[in-house]
Amino acid sequence: MARRPRAASTPKRRTMKIRSGDQVKVMAGKDRGKTGRVLRVDPTKERLFVEHLNMVKRHVRPQQTPQGSTYAGPEGQLGGVIEVEGPIHVSNVMLLDSKGHPTRVRIERDNGTRVRVAKSSGARLD
Repeated sequence: MARRPRAASTPKRRTMKIRSGDQVKVMAGKDRGKTGRVLRVDPTKERLFVEHLNMVKRHVRPQQTPQGSTYAGPEGQLGGVIEVEGPIHVSNVMLLDSKGHPTRVRIERDNGTRVRVAKSSGARLD
């Protein structure tokens, strides 16, 4: 009896309720309790990068220009060890409302537009 080939499963994409520029508080991990601004969001992996949190070290090799001289890398260095923000899973952070309290986010429709609302206070976040 031949086995049926397995269908190529594509992961279900959930909408991200946290956007870049939002203030968030880390609820789990090595930076638990710290707050920061979201720099960028990766919705395919459900991860985000928070300013000055989850710092990881990267070893950068010095680059050469066609003239033969080395130039400053992305962090203004010629090479060596630099620190950059690492990804944090979206489930490990909570969005901060206007008063600075962590809250869950609810999506409401207002005249066909999608609006984020804080569940704890009911205040609009957009």
